[in-house]
Amino acid sequence: MTPENNLEVLSTRTGFNNAVRHIQKTMGIASEKGNLGDILYKMEDEELSGGRTGMLLRMYLIDKLGYKTASTNLVSVAADMSKLAQEFQKWKGVDLVAAYHHPELGLLVANPKIAEELAGFGEMRKRELLAVYAGLQGKEADENCQKAAELALSAFEGAKVNVPSALTKGNFAAAKISKPKKETEAKPKKTAAVKGKAGAKAAPAAKAAPAPKAGSGPVKMTPRYAVVVQNELFHNGNVEAWKRIVASYKAKNTGLDVYIYYEGERILDINSLFKWGKVKHGSAIEFAVAGHEIQDVAKLQRYLAQGASHQFEAFLRGPVNSVLKLF
Repeated sequence: MTPENNLEVLSTRTGFNNAVRHIQKTMGIASEKGNLGDILYKMEDEELSGGRTGMLLRMYLIDKLGYKTASTNLVSVAADMSKLAQEFQKWKGVDLVAAYHHPELGLLVANPKIAEELAGFGEMRKRELLAVYAGLQGKEADENCQKAAELALSAFEGAKVNVPSALTKGNFAAAKISKPKKETEAKPKKTAAVKGKAGAKAAPAAKAAPAPKAGSGPVKMTPRYAVVVQNELFHNGNVEAWKRIVASYKAKNTGLDVYIYYEGERILDINSLFKWGKVKHGSAIEFAVAGHEIQDVAKLQRYLAQGASHQFEAFLRGPVNSVLKLF
């Protein structure tokens, strides 16, 4: 593509205005001091996502600050992200920024020394792309920065790494991140167990996720929550119940998406769970919610658990094309 073609976006008013806003935001970020993950986390700007974030990483960290970088498609994933953040906090000799290409949410950026930011990556998965940037915030990066980026990748994959003393001594300690307090959903009680013939119990209720103000910040995703099938088979009635529950949830919580997983794979069509004929009593189907204002997760899990049991018929009442008012 020629340079002239790269400027075609500026030929329309909308494209020109979008470009100007992006440049203004980029220049504003470039004037900030500190970790880029921290800066983006405090900004909560939904427009700085995906490709725009990728351009920012290149312009700010590599072109301007000269950070070293290493990337990999994850072979494995560390079991505990909070412990990983505690480990990275010891790396005071270098500044770290992690960029994870989430399969549903796109490019996510965090300071891996801050557990709260790292939690924003959700459940990291094998074979997805992760890049780590390491530098000295304005000072010329050295071979220790490249080593730090490579070791950080290994740590993300769950390997035990030997950290050189040069990476543990310095001024790049994790800073406390302060954000305006936001209303949270009331902590739900544990879901009452629904016993099947085999005595399996429904998974505990999902913990309520903090609810940011509507439409603000980058899209977030909850962890996956398990729903144990209580029926002898997850049959067509259970499928229809789940479809109506999800439709009701999305109608009440506009802008939120519900992702369904079975045996680690995302299910694009809930009907396929019935067609496979292998989702039987005691099997676990997982779900996660993504969006800006995540709420009613515990209630959603409670209804899905009921919909996966012999009590599914409660969700099949009313006109076929009607939306239930469950939330």
